[in-house]
Amino acid sequence: MNFTNILREIEKAGTGEHEKQSDRREVLKSFGAKVAIAALPIAVSSLFKKSYARTTATESVVTALNFILELEYLEYAFFTTGVNTGSLIPAADVPGFQTIMTQDGEQIALLIAAVTALGGTPYEPKNYGASTTNPPYVPAGFDFTAGGTYPLVFSDYPTFLIVAQIIKDTAVHAYKGQLQYLISNTTLFIQMMELQCTEARHAAHTRLVRRLLTTTVATDYPAPWITEAIAPTPALLPYYNGDGGVDLTENNTIQNGIQINNLADKYSTTAVIPQISASAAFDETMDMATVLSLLGPFIVA
Repeated sequence: MNFTNILREIEKAGTGEHEKQSDRREVLKSFGAKVAIAALPIAVSSLFKKSYARTTATESVVTALNFILELEYLEYAFFTTGVNTGSLIPAADVPGFQTIMTQDGEQIALLIAAVTALGGTPYEPKNYGASTTNPPYVPAGFDFTAGGTYPLVFSDYPTFLIVAQIIKDTAVHAYKGQLQYLISNTTLFIQMMELQCTEARHAAHTRLVRRLLTTTVATDYPAPWITEAIAPTPALLPYYNGDGGVDLTENNTIQNGIQINNLADKYSTTAVIPQISASAAFDETMDMATVLSLLGPFIVA
């Protein structure tokens, strides 16, 4: 798909042409599958203005985008520091984390353009300033030891991976929690769905690298996807229990009021879908307060 066609598809989403289709699922099929958001050029802010001007730019939308932007700054600072810290990451694993770093940086630029187009003021981390040599990279805005909880985060690779996993898993939950505020804006909704998919790929990669470690075996043996409320260590269980509500924990097996693990297993004539599969099939949401309580220790106030 060439650049001209990409712009044409975005313009359709902004003018309402897509909304003439039967439902939002068709919008996602026809547009979302065509464009990987991380590959979109950043210099499209003028087009954003054209599209967004046709929708209601509410304060809740700007707040949601700025919250996501704050998390992206955190992620970019974390992976940029990791990639540039001596021999922390084995050579074979560096390219994967460089890709994550690059895409997080692109997402920052995209979110800044979106907030600006809506007339909002983009979030900036603590200690952000014009003197920053690489503006998206603001390490002074974050404390990845979380006040000393992870003193080896950038000197011990298994520790780095654990922190990377909880950050990325939480980011996926955070995106899903904010989608409700964007659903009335087709353009934004599609873009944020694409970004959430990118975050999920990042999380899957990080979890798989942990799983395949041979020097320090991950005792939770993580799959690329979240499996029930299984955490790297017992102390990190809150990252997978959400706000503690039954419907938000990663042990949840009910979606849209349907008990998934009561459904017949396609591959068996007698069994039903096991709980572990039912819970792993969906990522749960986390609201802003819950996410900030979990990731707040990494953010300099």
